Amino acid sequence: MHYFVTGATGFIGKRLVKALLARRGTTVSFLVRAGSEGKVADLLEYWGTTKARAIPVAGDLTAKKLGVAAETLKAMKGEIDAVYHLAAVYDLAADEESQVQVNIDGTRNLVEFAKAVDAKHLHHVSSIAAAGLYEGVFREDMFDEAENLDHPYFSTKHESEKIVRTECKVPWTVYRPAFVVGDSQTGEMDKIDGPYYFFKLIQRMRQFLPPWMPSVGLEGGRINIVPVDFVVKCIDHISHLPANTKHDIAGRAFHLVDPTGYRVGDVLDIFSKAAHAPKMNLFINAALLGFIPKSVKKGMMALAPVRRIRHAVMKDLGLPEDIFTFLNWPTRYDRRDLDAVLKGSGIECPNLHDYAWRLWDYWERHLDPALFIDRSLKGTVGGKVVLVTGGSSGIGLAAAHKFAEAGATTIICGREQAKLDEACAEAKAKGYAFIAYPADLADMADCDRFVALLLDKHGGVDFLINNAGRSIRRAIESSYDRFHDFERTMQLNYFGCLRVTMGLLPSMVAKRRGHVVNISSIGVLTNAPRFSAYVASKAALDAWTRCASSEFADQGITFTTINMPLVRTPMIAPTKIYQNVPTLSPEDAAGLVAEACINKPVRIATRLGTFGEVLHAIVPRVAQIVMNTSFRMFPDSAAAKGDKAAKPQLSAEAVAMQQLMRGIHF
Repeated sequence: MHYFVTGATGFIGKRLVKALLARRGTTVSFLVRAGSEGKVADLLEYWGTTKARAIPVAGDLTAKKLGVAAETLKAMKGEIDAVYHLAAVYDLAADEESQVQVNIDGTRNLVEFAKAVDAKHLHHVSSIAAAGLYEGVFREDMFDEAENLDHPYFSTKHESEKIVRTECKVPWTVYRPAFVVGDSQTGEMDKIDGPYYFFKLIQRMRQFLPPWMPSVGLEGGRINIVPVDFVVKCIDHISHLPANTKHDIAGRAFHLVDPTGYRVGDVLDIFSKAAHAPKMNLFINAALLGFIPKSVKKGMMALAPVRRIRHAVMKDLGLPEDIFTFLNWPTRYDRRDLDAVLKGSGIECPNLHDYAWRLWDYWERHLDPALFIDRSLKGTVGGKVVLVTGGSSGIGLAAAHKFAEAGATTIICGREQAKLDEACAEAKAKGYAFIAYPADLADMADCDRFVALLLDKHGGVDFLINNAGRSIRRAIESSYDRFHDFERTMQLNYFGCLRVTMGLLPSMVAKRRGHVVNISSIGVLTNAPRFSAYVASKAALDAWTRCASSEFADQGITFTTINMPLVRTPMIAPTKIYQNVPTLSPEDAAGLVAEACINKPVRIATRLGTFGEVLHAIVPRVAQIVMNTSFRMFPDSAAAKGDKAAKPQLSAEAVAMQQLMRGIHF
């Protein structure tokens, strides 16, 4: 037997060719377009054969008679037992022009080729999409009854099958596979399509919700899914049935579908279980959306905020714009003819419940778009200008080392020249360099001077890390005569930070890029007692950041607030009770800063900090009692009392609380 195959380099095609070559004495000629010759060696290796049995034929699907050379056509004439046409656009998100060019024009050229070589049979792989969005059960002997073919994917698949039915001069058979997913044994797949579009949504649910939490899903219409190995087995088996028998396949179509029809919600739930994501216990019928008048929906979608939010969500989840068109898929597919020809063959469609986990596992290991994003710090800041305020010690210095090591032009500032020199020497010893400028960010005039210097010498910055800050741990009742504590803290933590940020924002806007990271505190979320001056200054910065992030969202400027837990830095050294409190190292804290630059989240906070914020929002009185208990349990530090020689005396309860409430400021 000598076969000719189009689409042999495709997902289904290369598996079908392998099945054909497994038959003794067969030869397969396959179409290879210009530019794809490099794939031949890998294909031959995959098929386990040589060019003696798998023969590449140069051509072009969009050219007359596939663009195959005249001498090749002459040599093939009368020698081709079967032509398998698999080359097509199998993508709901593809543009209309490419679908018309490949699916319609390509099929017409293939039909001409089959006639030119006097092929004995043409096997055309169509799709259930050829039925359009037909209301009800679509039988295998139905074709003209197709309806709702407005989408280019449906219309081009229908038209290509029509070409085979009406223009083909050799015997033909049509195969209409359902949505083809990966191999049921290995999970292998080559692209994101069909149900895979929802995998990112399921993954996000798993990331943010515990697996035991019930969730709500859309019931939707019925969606039919089949694994690629089932499709290949069916085509291979049916195409080799003997002619002139009760199973004569000429002029017939077969639905390669799963006999079990699943609703969209059922499919989402099956894959949610496979992903260990929350189970969908409640389903909302997507058909309910049909009760909303089209004029109302159209008006809503015309609103700029709605359009932008929809576009952002769809882009983030990797969903095509028209995916919701298919949620209420109304068609079911009869497969009685398929059942008849498969009887006794042992070929059955695997149950989705049994292989869904393999599909998910393969997607998450090989196809997840997040795998192809450069999430390294070097890929993010390499060659960019990064400013770290308060970069001569603590978190700032540790973060500066990370940025410089990643190839960023790293600028640090601080009040003391000696510490800056020491930091620069440390960087030089490690094989890179800092650019250090002395600056007092509590002095507004010096902030302006510093910003002007940055603009003049560096044209601004790409990443601004607002790390410089002052912390005071002192009860309010010990601060009645120390109002300057609040003024000094606010001056540096809020006004100084804003002065630098607002000075650099115009240059970021001009370049339409920039990221600002503000080092805040877990105390802002938990409302930590004894830190009223510090927390108030950081809370003010948080509030300003939320406003700014909304104003600059469409100008390429992003902001991240890090509600940093307690970090062992010189800033907390005066508070002796922190010597026994679990804290982050500056290097760990710098890792959070790096994460903020790479992923650019709106906020980074510990679970404990988030819990504290939720507690204050839901049961504020309970939260006050908890924090007041800790306030009374932990005394002011010796430094706050003005007695630096005194040693803190903690009760057993206080020591236990220290270990339990990791990272909370007491």
